[in-house]
Amino acid sequence: MKKLTVLLGLSILLYSTAVTAQVSEEEVQALRDQIELLTKRLDELERQSQQQATQPVAATPAPAVTEETVARVEELDQDMGEVKQQVAAMSWAERVSWKGDFRYRYENIDEEGKDGRNRSRIRARTSLVADVSDTLEVGVGLATGGDDPVSSNQTIGGGGSSKDIKIDLAYFNWSGLKNTNIIGGKYSNFLVRPAKKGLRWDGDWRPEGLGIVWDNDTFFVQGLGTWLEGDSKNGTEFAWVLQAGMNMAFDNGSKLKFGAGYSVFDIAGGVPLFGDPEDFYGNSFVCDPGYPVVGDCEFLYDYHNIEAFAEYSFKLGGKSVSLFGNYTVNTEADDDDTGYLFGARYGSAKDKGDWDVTYFYELLEADATVGLVADSDFGGGGTDAKGHVLSGTYAFHKAWNFKATYFINTINLASGDDDDYERLQLDLNFKF
Repeated sequence: MKKLTVLLGLSILLYSTAVTAQVSEEEVQALRDQIELLTKRLDELERQSQQQATQPVAATPAPAVTEETVARVEELDQDMGEVKQQVAAMSWAERVSWKGDFRYRYENIDEEGKDGRNRSRIRARTSLVADVSDTLEVGVGLATGGDDPVSSNQTIGGGGSSKDIKIDLAYFNWSGLKNTNIIGGKYSNFLVRPAKKGLRWDGDWRPEGLGIVWDNDTFFVQGLGTWLEGDSKNGTEFAWVLQAGMNMAFDNGSKLKFGAGYSVFDIAGGVPLFGDPEDFYGNSFVCDPGYPVVGDCEFLYDYHNIEAFAEYSFKLGGKSVSLFGNYTVNTEADDDDTGYLFGARYGSAKDKGDWDVTYFYELLEADATVGLVADSDFGGGGTDAKGHVLSGTYAFHKAWNFKATYFINTINLASGDDDDYERLQLDLNFKF
């Protein structure tokens, strides 16, 4: 029995050493040889012990050998206990991971009728993700910035004052059903955004509620329900989004992703969801007589949106090419109800020395979608803008790149007296 205990302890010790220290094959083989020698020695000791049992007169040396063996077994038992603790600690460490990113940005904004603006900004995000079980993931994340639902940027200033840190993520992700993930809490926006462009959804928007994704690598269906206001004391407001589509791969290596979606934001008659009383982010609104002395301003329309999206990628001249587009219309608005985006990207800045260039054109009329959760950079954020966007990225390392983006936009379209809007962003991006 003790022989089995010794062998089990040595086996665990060998496994733990190979995993935690990542030893070479030669070292592993040496440990195996030692185990084999010790096994032979134990066999010999057992044989001697049996002889001692049948020949008590000749068993005089046995006590010393037996004591030595027992001492060795006890020592190995102790080592095995320590190994078990190390394996348990290693198992916990393997189930928990940290990840994050940091961005330093210089920005120049030139809006017609206003003074030019220059500023430096930072964005830092980090999250702790734990695999609670084989089918359950729980994550908590922090990010710089204030309360803005679509931005984690923090402008540098204030004499070096401390900057705000907020809860960016707090979610669970259960994958207990085949091809299915059920997500709840405050989670990353998983909705399809062709080429990660924010015609309707900013990449920093974190829905709060429940989501579900079904994807068998060819077809996908996904949806989410988000609480715009989740406390009945303040008047609950709920919105939902549904998307479905298909992924296709061709023999020449090209890929096509396309689909459609429908969303419902019933906010007509409601006050702004975030910001000052008159912050509607380009959407149409009406105010009670006498505002701002008395009364409130309210959304004029609900937003029931139909959308279509597609992205086609292939190789050209040894570089990847992506053609993408997105279209939406709000069926509840009387006018200014349409938005679309189309563009192309050449290259992919994923590894050291790689680069890419991107161009797209966008039109987003005032009531084409909910302005609060649309791209926070295009046209200054929100809706009621159109124009061009040019960008380029160069990767110094797979986790470090430089990106330049230039917006040439026209804003305040619905007013009939539009203004020019230009914005330059220079970014250093790091991932860890």
